Amino acid sequence: MLDIARSETSKPHRRLPNQRWQIYPQKTEFAHKLALSSQISPIISQLLINRGIESLEAAKAFLDPESLVLPAPLEEFPDLALSVELLQNAIASAEKIAICGDYDADGMTSTALLLRSLQALGAKVDYAIPSRMHDGYGINKRIVEEFHSEGVGLILTVDNGISAYEPIARARELGLKVIVTDHHDIPQQLPPANAILNPKLIAESSPYRGVAGVGVAYILAVSLAQQLGETRGLVQPMLALFTLGTIADLAPLTGVNRRWVKRGLQLLPKSRLPGIQALIQMAGVQGSETIQNSKFKIQNSEEQNSEEVDTNPKSKIQNPKSLKPEDIGFRLGPRINAIGRIGDPQIVIDLLTTDDMGIALERAMQCESVNQQRQEMCEQIEQEAIAYVETEFIASLPDDRVLLVVQPKWHHGVIGIVASRLVERYGVPVFIATYEDDTHIRGSARGIPEFHVFEALQACDDLLGKYGGHKAAGGFSLSVENLAKMRSRLIEFANQCLEPQHLKPLLKIDTQVNFSEINYQLYQQINALHPCGIDNPDPVFWTPNVQVVEQQIVGKGHIKLTLAQTIDGQQYKIKAIAWRWRDYYPLPPRVDIAYKLRENNFNGNTTIEMELIGLRLTTQSHLFGTSSPRPLKTTFEYKQRQYSCGIFHPGSLPELRIKNPEGKVLVMQPGHTIGLLGNSREDAQEIDICQPQYDNIIQAALQALSVLHNQS
Repeated sequence: MLDIARSETSKPHRRLPNQRWQIYPQKTEFAHKLALSSQISPIISQLLINRGIESLEAAKAFLDPESLVLPAPLEEFPDLALSVELLQNAIASAEKIAICGDYDADGMTSTALLLRSLQALGAKVDYAIPSRMHDGYGINKRIVEEFHSEGVGLILTVDNGISAYEPIARARELGLKVIVTDHHDIPQQLPPANAILNPKLIAESSPYRGVAGVGVAYILAVSLAQQLGETRGLVQPMLALFTLGTIADLAPLTGVNRRWVKRGLQLLPKSRLPGIQALIQMAGVQGSETIQNSKFKIQNSEEQNSEEVDTNPKSKIQNPKSLKPEDIGFRLGPRINAIGRIGDPQIVIDLLTTDDMGIALERAMQCESVNQQRQEMCEQIEQEAIAYVETEFIASLPDDRVLLVVQPKWHHGVIGIVASRLVERYGVPVFIATYEDDTHIRGSARGIPEFHVFEALQACDDLLGKYGGHKAAGGFSLSVENLAKMRSRLIEFANQCLEPQHLKPLLKIDTQVNFSEINYQLYQQINALHPCGIDNPDPVFWTPNVQVVEQQIVGKGHIKLTLAQTIDGQQYKIKAIAWRWRDYYPLPPRVDIAYKLRENNFNGNTTIEMELIGLRLTTQSHLFGTSSPRPLKTTFEYKQRQYSCGIFHPGSLPELRIKNPEGKVLVMQPGHTIGLLGNSREDAQEIDICQPQYDNIIQAALQALSVLHNQS
């Protein structure tokens, strides 16, 4: 086995994922206490701890979000009562209402939600969505003046408007009333609207703080329906659209989002909306079925006017025909978002507002077709971008620490997706753009945790036209003549905030699991954490020293594997898939793996499989397994400091020792998460070696020892 490991790892052409692993500190004592009190596995309780759960009460609220006592939205949003009054008066006087939405999934589901609910409540209502290509984001003066010419008396923005001072000021000049519903960051100057609903304007501790644009629309629509006493038959369709938009917009699945999305995922497969059914059918999504024939009351945002729905609030596993966030995030959401990127948003509005199944199927087929075009565009642009980067920038990338990629004839609607893929591939912030004409460039940006995209754009303020964004992403435009200066400015900014070790994608890992612990019972308990998403990510596990038994390329560059782990002489095998890992094929025979667990239902058989998301060479297996009269020792450089390290065999277990220039020694043994740090064993303190500052230097030492071992 040792000879195989040597020959495989010495191949110069082999590429492996360029990652840095960050394993959460393992709080074993509290995890066991939490496990006993909540009747869950210690593995699950560690997952809860990693998500900020610090008390038994918090764990109960997380596992059973229906137990939360929510404040009334009217008490949380200062302008909600006024907004309801303005809409109520407009309905009573037959005043025309116009919705101005946005072209992403959040904006389109918000628009459809308010259209459906306002029409059902008797309003005269129409809508407009700006063109991504011609108008850009948000309400503008052209739309305002068109609304005015059409006799609109009240404008309702959804998922936009908080930064649209001039267009809304123009609307007020024309005598129009304006309600802004948005969730984006608050500008220095608020627009002169009659009422503003934005969760960023309420207390940070509020459970409503994390709602997306569709969440604000949902709260407004339900509050209005309650005021009019017309909630029956409205809540379920609105909840379905809320769920679709919230997950597709990557809103945090905490607070009310967690509570309502959990309900919505149970409702979606049996939604009465033809558009939802058509979309599910076209995407080939099937709900998971586990528990039958139980009921509870699904309630609206103020816990009144309930409607019965088949589900079970006490269950810690998925309910009958319940969808999971990934069904929306990877199947339904992209089909909607593709329309906003390269198609006509009216297709989605028609899909989500029609009551005709025939029309719904036609629109769903259009979504399917456009999404296929979007996939092909992304694939082509990604390959062109990679080829360009490998030719022009790969040598200077470690020094530049940022990518600015500009090419003609790329579709602006999809380059943001490509930017994200380039970040995954190269581990640096990516600014990607295309030419609008001979003199202007428009682009998108995606960052890494240590890099603030919006601050980087601000550093280029004098070079840019319009720009905006937040920490993780942004958009920008500039003149061609400023391109070279922008590249220099971004490189300067990146070098101020990024160190070389940051230029590897960060992979956060929850806890170590052995193959012997992976079974359907564990998977069902993991469902207690659902719905997973932003701020409540899918659990990521890792297992060291795994054998790659079988591997083959399938589909469009995926690796299908059989993996094995030997524990106390017994071998445990499990199937796995590694998406888009063609470049890493074939994988070495011995690796440490990071993964998520997935359920596979095939021909009536249910198995638990792995989705690989991380991999690194298993250095510990052959280093610690080498018994020699003399220790294996070497030196290495880490963060511009010299260290010495070695594998020693003082007793029954080998240990790694790392000494810094001041003589302090870090000691760890394979398979242990607690190590020692000190000048001697007598004064050494126990440390959690999973913490990044220790894990990173341990990996550097093992790598140096591995090189020495392979040369010997």
